[in-house]
Amino acid sequence: MLTLTAVPANASPGLDLDRATIPELQLRMDRGKLSAVELTGRYLARIRAIDGKLNSVIILDPTATDQARASDRRRRAGQLRGPLDGIPILLKDNVDTRGLQTTAGSRALLGTPPKKDAFQVQRLRAAGAVILGKANLSEWANFRAAKPTSGWSGVGGQTNNPYAPDHNPCGSSSGSAAAVAASLAQVAIGSETDGSVVCPAGMTGVVGHKPTLGLVSRTGVVPISAEQDTTGPISRHVVDSAITLAVIQGRDPADAATKAIPADHPQRYRLSTDSLKGARIGLWRLPVLGPEVDRLMTEAAASLKTRGAQVVEIEMPYQQRITELEFPALLTEFHRDIDKYLATRDGPRDLRALIEYNRNDPLERTCFAGQELFEMALAAPGPTDPGYLAGRRELTDLAKRSIDETMARHRLDAIAAPTNPPAWKTNCATGDNDIIPSSTPAAVAGYPDVTVPAGFVGPLPVGISFMAGRWADGDVLSLAYAFEQATHARKPPALP
Repeated sequence: MLTLTAVPANASPGLDLDRATIPELQLRMDRGKLSAVELTGRYLARIRAIDGKLNSVIILDPTATDQARASDRRRRAGQLRGPLDGIPILLKDNVDTRGLQTTAGSRALLGTPPKKDAFQVQRLRAAGAVILGKANLSEWANFRAAKPTSGWSGVGGQTNNPYAPDHNPCGSSSGSAAAVAASLAQVAIGSETDGSVVCPAGMTGVVGHKPTLGLVSRTGVVPISAEQDTTGPISRHVVDSAITLAVIQGRDPADAATKAIPADHPQRYRLSTDSLKGARIGLWRLPVLGPEVDRLMTEAAASLKTRGAQVVEIEMPYQQRITELEFPALLTEFHRDIDKYLATRDGPRDLRALIEYNRNDPLERTCFAGQELFEMALAAPGPTDPGYLAGRRELTDLAKRSIDETMARHRLDAIAAPTNPPAWKTNCATGDNDIIPSSTPAAVAGYPDVTVPAGFVGPLPVGISFMAGRWADGDVLSLAYAFEQATHARKPPALP
């Protein structure tokens, strides 16, 4: 079990934002060596100093220092709300935030901010977290153009990879991941339909957790598909993701998926460096990602074995059919769900009006002009169409079976796979060169998937993902923690 250990007496009095974990920050604040105001000020100053090179933050919350000051008052009064009290966090700009714009990166949603916080933002505030501001993203979570450029939005421009600014951060939680990698926040919230937490986390050398579908409420989050959408934490340390997930998870009467959370699901996550001892891990190599990524997976397998795991080479069944079925299902679901969301906001009230807005705003076409996915979604079968319903049933069933059957056949505790290829160069003219197949089984099944740094190809980070069955979030977090502590593969980007 993870325990909170004191900062060594001979530790440097200086605070290394990149290395400090939430438990370490809380100990510093408990000992009077740091305040929430000072910590928040450090992050705000760093954003102002270096984010011009990254373009990862869309807007800062002008009340951030006041939030931190309130946390310091609670600490002095002995009324702390938990381990996130006073910890600065960024929110992806598709999460509704009272008093702050929430745009999904689109100029169509600029103007009046949401009147109400998303359910998970309410939980963050109740836990005392300091909302620093909103992170840039791939516009509409990369569900607008047939050949988009990840990290670009009409509101925020292009987010750059901290390890190589001319390379891409992957999407769609690009700003969340790049900001955390550059130590512009302790944690950021991302969202994923398929790959949009784990790919940017892997490509920027940080930790990303895509939770079990229904563990975290989606109320107040700009959607793609209720069948696959979820939000999750992005951090530099597995322990910070575990702490944040424990805060944002929970039942929400407005999100039916959260009613399925088991009564005995952990309220706090136990992390152990011994969790790999005796574990059986299936290694899905995915050679399509190239020989250098495969070399890292060989090294990762050796590290797993050193920690006492048994590693079994596997292949995942049904992947071609899953790929064939996923995109048509998402088109129907996006039309259904985005219309519901837009009806709650000022601006275009449905997908048809949104398409028309984009046609009339030239600033929405400065990187890529296309909105082919919008147009295809508008023409897609409706959510009661028998063909759509049959396709979605088969799709979800095959995704679950691909994980469940593989784990049962090989008696596995988890499946590990490379998270991402090395980052490609950003190019608006050609769009993304992304290949991220490892995210799809867990994304479509609604199962947990956590990525941690595995190493580098040249200067570019590559992650390794751990996935398992439904509600196994604590298990994959602990396995990822043991791997992280065994390898310490993350190295910070060369930034000031």
